[in-house]
Amino acid sequence: MRRAMMAMALLGLVWTASARAGPEAAARDLYARFVAAQNAHDFAAVRATLVDGPGFLWVTNGVGLRGPDAAITRMQGFHANEVWRIDPAWERAEAIAIAGDAALLHVPLVLTVGRRAAPDRYRILVTAVCARGADGSWRIAALLTTDENPEGAR
Repeated sequence: MRRAMMAMALLGLVWTASARAGPEAAARDLYARFVAAQNAHDFAAVRATLVDGPGFLWVTNGVGLRGPDAAITRMQGFHANEVWRIDPAWERAEAIAIAGDAALLHVPLVLTVGRRAAPDRYRILVTAVCARGADGSWRIAALLTTDENPEGAR
């Protein structure tokens, strides 16, 4: 009984600390869970990080996808490759609070995808719009992806 009470108290402290984290920290944590779920090929966990319903938007390769089901279907096609791995450049990531319950997160990353013998590596920029819902949980409301130009603006 005492262990259960201590565990519940510890869980409460962890939950309270994460609930009090600012929007920037919440966005980073959320996107880290999104990446970990993708790297584990765990589509249920990926879906749990996305806003439910048609309010979710993913713009990728010139295509706008609405809703988590459309996003998951597209992701599953990519994950059919022998190799699929996302490696964010966290040291270059930037988070900006929009409000107390919303943040933009800009993350450069390397996507490794293809055949195990010779995978391709793409440098991609991702901007995630992260928002806290009425239930207090943070979700990704939009993902905007584009190729990174390592030479910068000219």
